[in-house]
Amino acid sequence: MTTALYADQLVDFNRVDQRLTGGESAAEVLREALQTACQELDRRYRDNVDITSLITGRAQFMDELLKRAWQQFAWQHADQISLLAVGGYGRGELHPHSDIDLLLLMKEDYANSNREALSAFFTLLWDLNLEIGQSVRTVSQCRDEALKDITVATSLMESRTITGPETLRQQMIDMTQANDVWPAREFFKAKRDEQIARHQKYYDIDYALEPNVKTSPGGLRDIQTIGWIAKRHYDADTLQELVELGFLQAYEYEQLRRGEALLWKLRYGLHLLAGRKEDRLLFDKQRDLAAMFGYQDDDKSLAIEKLMQEYYRAVAMLRVLNDVLLQHFDEVILRAGEKAEITSINKRFQIRNSYIEVRDDKVFKKFPFALMEIFVLMAQNPEIQGIRASTIRLIREYRTLIDDKFRNDLRNTSLFMELLRSPHDLTAQLRRMARYGVLGRYLPEFGAITGQMQHDLFHIYTVDAHTLQVVENMRRFRLPKAEENYPIAAHIAHKLPKIELLYIAGLYHDIAKGRGGDHSTLGMNDATEFCRRHHLSAWDTKLVCWLIGKHLLMSMTAQRKDISDPEVIHDFAVQVGDKLHLDYLYALTVADINATNPTLWNAWRASLLRQLYLSTKKALRRGLENPIDRADRIKDKQESALLKLADKGFSEKTVQSIWQNTDDEYFVRESVANIVWHTESIAEHQRMHPEQETLVLVQDTADTLAEGATHIFIYTINRNYLFAASAAAMEQLGLNIHDARIFTSSKNYCMNTYSVLQSDGTPIGENPRRIAEIKTMLTDYLQEPSAHLRVAQKRRSRKLQHFGQQIETDLINKPDQQWSTLEINCIDKPGILAGIGKVFAEQDIQLLNARIATLGERVEDLFFIADANDQPITDPERIRQLQEALQQELGE
Repeated sequence: MTTALYADQLVDFNRVDQRLTGGESAAEVLREALQTACQELDRRYRDNVDITSLITGRAQFMDELLKRAWQQFAWQHADQISLLAVGGYGRGELHPHSDIDLLLLMKEDYANSNREALSAFFTLLWDLNLEIGQSVRTVSQCRDEALKDITVATSLMESRTITGPETLRQQMIDMTQANDVWPAREFFKAKRDEQIARHQKYYDIDYALEPNVKTSPGGLRDIQTIGWIAKRHYDADTLQELVELGFLQAYEYEQLRRGEALLWKLRYGLHLLAGRKEDRLLFDKQRDLAAMFGYQDDDKSLAIEKLMQEYYRAVAMLRVLNDVLLQHFDEVILRAGEKAEITSINKRFQIRNSYIEVRDDKVFKKFPFALMEIFVLMAQNPEIQGIRASTIRLIREYRTLIDDKFRNDLRNTSLFMELLRSPHDLTAQLRRMARYGVLGRYLPEFGAITGQMQHDLFHIYTVDAHTLQVVENMRRFRLPKAEENYPIAAHIAHKLPKIELLYIAGLYHDIAKGRGGDHSTLGMNDATEFCRRHHLSAWDTKLVCWLIGKHLLMSMTAQRKDISDPEVIHDFAVQVGDKLHLDYLYALTVADINATNPTLWNAWRASLLRQLYLSTKKALRRGLENPIDRADRIKDKQESALLKLADKGFSEKTVQSIWQNTDDEYFVRESVANIVWHTESIAEHQRMHPEQETLVLVQDTADTLAEGATHIFIYTINRNYLFAASAAAMEQLGLNIHDARIFTSSKNYCMNTYSVLQSDGTPIGENPRRIAEIKTMLTDYLQEPSAHLRVAQKRRSRKLQHFGQQIETDLINKPDQQWSTLEINCIDKPGILAGIGKVFAEQDIQLLNARIATLGERVEDLFFIADANDQPITDPERIRQLQEALQQELGE
């Protein structure tokens, strides 16, 4: 229960009045009072005093402070002038650094006769460092402004008299709230459209990683919108009055009140931490607020994740209430008097004006399976636009009927499988089920991840939002547009024998996150139980569980291994087993990546997965017992390249003189087209520019579009810092390296190929000026590599500063490999690759190959390295020195 906090409990206003009448400086006296009150309010906040009393108590204190400031000046026609609080302050709510919106209301225009008093009054308030928003208007001017701007009309609707005659405010209310000034119907439509536009600014996502507690979907503004519409239509001053009118249920009012209190508490804390108005839950503020709220890290989740889960669940609940109440307003305001068009569906449901509803209030109590049936009916009837507000309320009231008995009832499991097999509107229904609390009760494991934040730099959704987005992506693969953006996935989606198995894998692939342990293994256990309850066959169950256990396999192989190597393809094909498993896994992988962070999906990643899929498909068709022989593959490539080069007029002698500077790895990894391109260009370069030892090539657009990236090929004599200088040049050019194939021959020649994209994720394309710029800068940097190692440092984003350095290095040696694998995970920043290359040169380490992966704003890079004698790096002291050098270089 909220205990009122009065102004006199914060400051001794008797003493304040004595000092003011005693001639002390008003600014000094009021500043001290303000400071004392703020300190006392902040202390009470830290002591966890009821937040409502703090917000309303601050407003009451400000009323008293402003009265005394007002009294310091001589006002002409004082009996016809009032000082009003409007907006949020008018509602009696005030946060530490919220705007204090004031209206100086006059019966007639007395502004000129009070010019000096007005100036002195507002100057005094500014001297107190108050966040003042002021307007000076007559009653008639208020009406004129309200007619023009609904924001003004709304602000005036929430006015209070601080000092001066109350009759003036009543006159203003009568004039600005008349039926011809924003009638209830137009007011509702304008506020609804205003909310839709506001939500669209946040992409209609409740679960933004750094939400705004005031304006994000489910935020304080959504609660205020309900209050404004209620006041305009019902003339209700508080939400409590809506309960008395029967418009709001008592439990809904309590949910609104609790949700509002949480958002107020967060907002107060944000203002306190920032020392200014700040309504965004920024990463660094989330951490501090989690500590203030008493959350602590444990083995399963971080304190910050616990705080944000509380927030996300609260705003999800507030959005449901907002939906229900706005729909109810729609029915009683917009559709009042309309003739109802009713279409019967069955004994339990009917459609009223395009919205589904129960035929009586006891349907869910009599037939609990109807809690599942309603969503199946909506999927089967695309003309149904939504669920009536009264029925949503009943769903929320009776969802407690969903227990173990319900979950194991054949009618319910059959209905859920029917929903998953529905050709229409599956994801919309799953989202509705999640929003109204049905999905989380039917699948308790899904309920556990609701609102669960993933505190990293590449997931942009909570786990539950990500999960539903994965399923939505899978559904999109079957739409006509998908054939252009996801051609292989679109083809697969139409061929899968049981598409619902893919959806189940999507629902369960991350279901066990936040429990500790391997989420894939735990998710397989949950999925096994789901399949048992829903009577799936042993084969279907095994496939679903295999997909969940291997859901990262394809992306990890494509991004972290050399998929041009036949052995890598063969190993992957062995794990997949057959084309059906490959198809399901490819569709899951593409849907998962696109639902993690849309910026992760680009032409390069698409090309890697496409190459892995097609190469594996060929390997499976050929038979796992017939892997490609490495020597045969090299021979075939060489013969094909020789034939193409002969057609271009190159003799075998010329070609072999160039190839002697290569080794087998070059022919394994490069395509025939690239081998021909490199050889032809080197021969021409040696003939035309024998004095120049460096050749830089940039692949043309036709090949680039096929492979998803631009290839930059460098042919030069090996020297120290070559990779570091190359990386520094490309960083300076605004190019992101995604793959590096490094070859150094026994004759000390380098043939290095970099796959790059521009900063916007696209290849370079046909841009002669840009290509010339790249060639010139790279050639210049490579003439004297050691002079070009530093990249111009840019200011790290606020988000990256919050995550700190977090540099992880791991060196792996395997008995069957003649190299070491160095894994580096850290925050992305300018100059990382140049710095790594610099360390390699200083440590006398050879770089053989590299896979560069940037996930959001975090890099996970793999470097295949050897010592100066072409041997793996195994000496513990040498490894320690390398890791320390990397930590020092990357941590600068």
